[in-house]
Amino acid sequence: MLRKKFLAFSFVLFNLVASACPATSSFVITSDGVIVYPDADYALNTQAVQIQVIADNIIHVTASPDKSQTGFTSLSVIPLSYRPDWKTTSTKEKVTIKTKLLTVEVVLQTGTVSFFDNNGKKILAEKGIGGRRFRPVAFEGQRSWNITQVFETNEADALYGLGQHQDGLFNYNGQQVKLFQNNTEVAIPFLLSNKNYGILWDNYSITTIGDIRPYHQLSSFRLFSKNGDNGWLTATYYKDREGMIPQLTRAETSIDIPYLDDYKHVLPAGFVASKGSVTWEGSIASDFNGLHNIRMTYGGYIKIWIDGKQVLNKWRRSWNPAPAVFGIDMEAGKKYPIRIEWIPEATEVYLTFKWIEPLPITEKNDFAFSSEAGKQLNYYFVHGKDMDEVISGYRTITGKASLVPRWALGFWQSRERYKTQDEVINTVKEFRDRKIPLDNIVLDWNYWKENDWGSQDFDTARFPNPDSMIGILHNKYHTRFMISVWPKIYEGIDVYKQFDAKGWLYKRNIADRMRDWIGEGYTSTFYDAFNEDARNAFWDLIHKKLYVKGVDAWWMDASEPDIHSNVTPEKRKEQMIAPASPYISAEYLNAYPLQNAKGIYEGQRAAEPNKRVFILTRSGYAGSQRYGATIWSGDIGARWDDMKNQIAAGLNFSMSGLPYWSMDIGGFMVEDRYQREQMTEKDQEEWREMLTRWYQFGSFTPVFRAHGQFPYREIWNIAPSDHPAYKSILYYQQLRYRLLPYIYSIAGRTYHHDYTIMRGLPMDFTSDSMVLSIGDQYMFGPSLLISPVYSYQQNSRQLYLPNTNGWYDLYTGKHHTGGQQITAEAPYGKIPVFVKSGSILPFGPDLQYTDEKPADTVTLFVYTGKDASFTLYEDENINNNYEKGICSNIDINWNESAGTLTIGERKGQFKGMREKRIFRPVFISPGKPTGIDQPKPKTKDIRYNGNAVTIKPT
Repeated sequence: MLRKKFLAFSFVLFNLVASACPATSSFVITSDGVIVYPDADYALNTQAVQIQVIADNIIHVTASPDKSQTGFTSLSVIPLSYRPDWKTTSTKEKVTIKTKLLTVEVVLQTGTVSFFDNNGKKILAEKGIGGRRFRPVAFEGQRSWNITQVFETNEADALYGLGQHQDGLFNYNGQQVKLFQNNTEVAIPFLLSNKNYGILWDNYSITTIGDIRPYHQLSSFRLFSKNGDNGWLTATYYKDREGMIPQLTRAETSIDIPYLDDYKHVLPAGFVASKGSVTWEGSIASDFNGLHNIRMTYGGYIKIWIDGKQVLNKWRRSWNPAPAVFGIDMEAGKKYPIRIEWIPEATEVYLTFKWIEPLPITEKNDFAFSSEAGKQLNYYFVHGKDMDEVISGYRTITGKASLVPRWALGFWQSRERYKTQDEVINTVKEFRDRKIPLDNIVLDWNYWKENDWGSQDFDTARFPNPDSMIGILHNKYHTRFMISVWPKIYEGIDVYKQFDAKGWLYKRNIADRMRDWIGEGYTSTFYDAFNEDARNAFWDLIHKKLYVKGVDAWWMDASEPDIHSNVTPEKRKEQMIAPASPYISAEYLNAYPLQNAKGIYEGQRAAEPNKRVFILTRSGYAGSQRYGATIWSGDIGARWDDMKNQIAAGLNFSMSGLPYWSMDIGGFMVEDRYQREQMTEKDQEEWREMLTRWYQFGSFTPVFRAHGQFPYREIWNIAPSDHPAYKSILYYQQLRYRLLPYIYSIAGRTYHHDYTIMRGLPMDFTSDSMVLSIGDQYMFGPSLLISPVYSYQQNSRQLYLPNTNGWYDLYTGKHHTGGQQITAEAPYGKIPVFVKSGSILPFGPDLQYTDEKPADTVTLFVYTGKDASFTLYEDENINNNYEKGICSNIDINWNESAGTLTIGERKGQFKGMREKRIFRPVFISPGKPTGIDQPKPKTKDIRYNGNAVTIKPT
């Protein structure tokens, strides 16, 4: 209600100021900035540009095709009341706003905005004439606008964030990113630059960012057949992929099967895709010199050779097509032989091939945002002394990131799916019997009766006593229980009737009679999460049916919303038209996961105010972090390249301002060769090695969880206990728990100081240009450099040690100089992990679950060579008292020149806090290497009672 009043007051104030504006005036000063009325001959459709000072380092820019700027409701932005000191000056050409940290200039003639630091250095600028565009469009019989804003960057800018995408890209400079929520693709409209600025684009429609030029069809190349004929490629369709028996050969100029049922209009009559394969052969040419970007979507197996070199080798289950991006450096006029081999693997298939030529010189430094629909252009510019401060600005605008309960940082086990109550309990029992650490067991979909999706009732034939099951998990096995809850409701069940009577359902999927994949298929739809009453009703439903049974956390699946998979964006918009919605679906469709999480978060906080909410959701949006949401990377494939792509996906997601990210360790969808009950020995050993490498990587991500289709991901189902895979997976699960004092401290820092846990290297080494495009290494917190291994039978890997005082091998303590490429050992059981010189790494005891016992003895590994500091954070672990500052912090500092370690006075307290504990320091230096598992040098324990103490190494 407060937020609505704030927005209403802003609109009234704006309208009063606008109506008072004399016709001859080009700008007016308002209570929080200025409004510029540019010259219509130069500003195209822009009638007004408003600059609002939000903070010394945050500026809000809106532009509108009408002077009133009404009709826009922000869902991401929280009420903002802070108004810093600022002043304005003007000339005939421009008006200038100055804060303590920023200078903002607006050209009066065009409304173009530029941002400078307090030394007068330009940070970022909108492009001049033509850089901002409004194009009128209509949706649902209402006026809307296609909105574009072009910014001028430079070649040295590296650009990150924008959510989570599966194309393996890290630095988006010169690339194109599409924001459209989809399974494995998460749209977050926040851009983060290595030049320490960010842009929050406050729009919820389908948005293209970066190089926004449309991609061309294959036919836009000059094409040559296999025999050299001008104008097409030679396509050969094989009716039997095993025997390579040709069915037909024909000329083709496009490969374009992007959405559901498109194959019916493209593939030749009589071709059975689930049995056949296709090959395209010939040559391509272009009249442009330079890098041509190719963008594909694919299902099944796809291999591509260009000029004799393989440039692509991918696989994905056809029901969930994946993207691929790669570049070809082409010489104008030169013919490049091309061969494309495709095994569709299913009847409903997906495959596209599109390309874009090199950018013209005049557009080399352009970086744009272009949204399909909106009432006005709306963005926030954030500047900071470093990237953490920029992300802090993002959270100032959209809300702080909730602190996860401590148990959520332990290990979770999941599969698709546990089918009975006994399977759930017996799985947890096996963990405890084998002494494998575990904190959370997840019950995936279909625990209801087959025809009862959306009822939130357990099928009593398979789950006869869910209350008792959850009680056993809690009380006997000390394990939390998470359950999958979809926004999906089957037609005709009681919940459907209740929601339908109130106008709370999207009805188009019902009208289209679209059936899902269960049994013979059922018609269903989703509830309207934009409707407050519908959100409340959905929470009441899962509260009464599930939460009261003891459910600890929520798995919000298909939250894009995936009402029906692989439909066109146009169809998605049609599906999301609701009877009682106040919003045009085209303007707000990307915000569904935000509103879906909001209902659960606010409902649980109202029902049990002091219990932390935990939501795992398949999609999110700017602001999701304030609703206790962790986002996972969806139904990814189980291949080595899929694992590699998760590194860049997780980094860009984290650099979008949302700190909690996860992935299905082992990948969700699995190739047929791994799904056989009896794998070949070769395939089984590759599967075991891939799962080992994936667990190693996953142990150093914010949320550590395994999930996927058969084969099952429990450690004993991967390999026997004497196998190197089992031993390595167990080692990293145990290591994760020993690191909990470190991990929970940086989680606390994430809430209290807007920190980011999984960190792209540019966040900590911005001045090192070598790191700007490294997307397969990252920092896990302030100290640990993680370099996952993502290739089969790879026993070493090339990696870069950023330019700092040096790095220590975690396992041996060996010291390495920073600023160099090295070949690191990566034996089957270990991935390279290095500790930054000048780090303090706290280790706790071995645990079977996070609250098994307190860390009353904390080993402090002190990596010397530079001053070091770490703050050990603790609180009550599962409640919300941390929001009131009820917690403790112990500052620990190493002074390199003095050679002293100081454990500072404890600040703060909470119920159950350990008043006394032991700290056991271990000092590592280049001359005295020590690994975390090696015998420790003898040191004197520090008996700590909350008072400061300083020691020197003995």
